[in-house]
Amino acid sequence: MSANALPRAGRREWIGLAVLMLPTLLIAMDLTVLHLAVPHLSADLKPTSAQLLWITDIYGFMIAGSLVTMGTLGDRIGRRKLLMMGAAAFGAASILAAFSTSANMLIAARALLGIAGATLMPSTMSLIRNMFLDPRQRTVAIGIWVSGFSVGGAVGPLVGGFLLEHFAWGSVFLLGVPVMATLLIAGPILLPEYKDPNPGKFDLLSAFMSLAAVLLVIFGLKQFAQDGLSLISAISVVVGLVIGYLFVQRQRTLPDPLIDLNLFRTTAFSAALATYTLGIFVNFGTFLFVAQYLQLVLGLKPMEAGLWSAPGSLAFILSSNLAPRLVNKTRPAYLVAGGLVLAALGAGLLVFVGNDSLILVVVGNILMSLGFGLTFTLTVDMVVGAAPPERAGAASALSETGAEFGGALGLALLGSLGLAIYRSHLAASLPAGIPPEIVKPVEETLGAAVQAASQLPAQLGSELLTAAQQAFIPALRILAFIGVVGYIGLAILVATMLRDVRPHAETDEHLESDFAMGGLTTSAQPEM
Repeated sequence: MSANALPRAGRREWIGLAVLMLPTLLIAMDLTVLHLAVPHLSADLKPTSAQLLWITDIYGFMIAGSLVTMGTLGDRIGRRKLLMMGAAAFGAASILAAFSTSANMLIAARALLGIAGATLMPSTMSLIRNMFLDPRQRTVAIGIWVSGFSVGGAVGPLVGGFLLEHFAWGSVFLLGVPVMATLLIAGPILLPEYKDPNPGKFDLLSAFMSLAAVLLVIFGLKQFAQDGLSLISAISVVVGLVIGYLFVQRQRTLPDPLIDLNLFRTTAFSAALATYTLGIFVNFGTFLFVAQYLQLVLGLKPMEAGLWSAPGSLAFILSSNLAPRLVNKTRPAYLVAGGLVLAALGAGLLVFVGNDSLILVVVGNILMSLGFGLTFTLTVDMVVGAAPPERAGAASALSETGAEFGGALGLALLGSLGLAIYRSHLAASLPAGIPPEIVKPVEETLGAAVQAASQLPAQLGSELLTAAQQAFIPALRILAFIGVVGYIGLAILVATMLRDVRPHAETDEHLESDFAMGGLTTSAQPEM
């Protein structure tokens, strides 16, 4: 039987993919424009420091905590239906955020945005899984979908900067309204509906347990990143882990679990999910300090730093869309491992940064982005593809939850390590004459040191700035070295655990054989 006998996507599915990219573009833009809007909304709403932290963090908390529940809910009620509900809620919450009259109102709106956002990512990924059953087409679709994050991240600062220059701060939140309106109009026309025909009973207690476990762990990690180890952060993480353990035990006994733990018995699923999560863990820790290096050590303006980061975004888009071509003839294990080696080479260049190493940083960023494009596209593809169609929503949610955990853990552990290195070097070289009341904030972050230097007498300020910048560079170098070790370790893991996963050309032949013998079945049925 020819490969054409396999179910293949047509024009409608590819146009529908463009619709599914809208949430990825929006979420990436939303993450970047908020930071630009913080000074403006702070001047208007006058939030306390605690309220400002909640304004920036609550969105990520609610997304992370709700992903598992929303992914499983989509499998039960229909992925398109959940996507439409989430799009409507996201648009409404965006309007509420834009016209907030108090800090607490904005926090509540951001929390609603997070819950709505948690419906979008699992729904889009699982719909891709069901719309593109052919492995080759699915990898192409995921590569295009993944590149949407880079496009949104690159466009966000430009659009956000323009809006803040000409309109009130609330305008950045209104970006979500036309995007979600387009999704609501085009979705029912272009996207088919899929759901599990035998979903079983929805366990409300499991949903609350997953929400509590993820929220407590993510909150504890963020508290650790901001304030160091404290009783609150430790208790939060420990209680979250205990609830998570009880959640897993409950899933083992339920006839209709919220998460099918059998997914983790598939080597491709477990190894790809671990690689994706740990890759983001190392990635976040390194890029946090690279962004600060560009602006606070090299003195680039935010727009200039964004422009110098653009080659990395383009490299990510290129490699994420090149991955589907390469995986046709090459085993995914080798491609993912090769991408991780490229990332290690890029991080290796950062080990040698100095006071003025712009080109070194740009080239390192390009190499890492090329590697990430291959790695993230193929690992997401393997996570989603390893799950049966009726469990695609749950698998997608696990993938995104892993990304949230990896990012939070990277910021908490690697970010804290970098700051500790910065503080130790600065304490040994802090110039005499610094007023005692600013010593502590200066030792906390490079940003505080730059701000304090601008307020001191010229000579003293220059000495402080030089000392702080010199103290920051070893921190970046050590985090980059950790990145090298981490990426190489992951490359070895992938090459070992995923070596039996076939190239797509061989997978097609295998599926054709199953199809001919009646072995290719899908229990998730489309509803037009």
